[in-house]
Amino acid sequence: MLEFALGSGILVMAFTATFQYGYIFYQYNALVNAVNNGAHFGALQVYDSSSSAPSNTFNAAVKNMVIYGDPMGTNTIPVVKGLGTGNVTITIGYLGSAGTTFTPTSVTVAITGYAINGVTGTYTLTGKPAATYPFQGMYCPDSGVC
Repeated sequence: MLEFALGSGILVMAFTATFQYGYIFYQYNALVNAVNNGAHFGALQVYDSSSSAPSNTFNAAVKNMVIYGDPMGTNTIPVVKGLGTGNVTITIGYLGSAGTTFTPTSVTVAITGYAINGVTGTYTLTGKPAATYPFQGMYCPDSGVC
């Protein structure tokens, strides 16, 4: 009985650590899938801004795709609990410099400031996971008609 008491403490710690690792891995994998879906979606959409700052419409659609898996945001259950619009960062890569014509070349989506709460602590993700896709959509700056 004494051996079981000592051994069970070690087993409980081992099982807790295994569960913790699995839970964090599950959450991170869900975030990787969400970021990939959002970046891929954004790379295929019409980009309607004439600068590297996306329009509100583009921004909202990509963030909704990451958070809810739905660009319209009709699904109200996030793919990962606690993920919000403030945790999703969208960066548009472009050709050109100041005074030249802006041309989008890539869409990068990353998670910033999202905390995964575990049994042994909180792990905050900054800039990861991230996904970049080459821009393949239509570029229609400020006109809305292509």
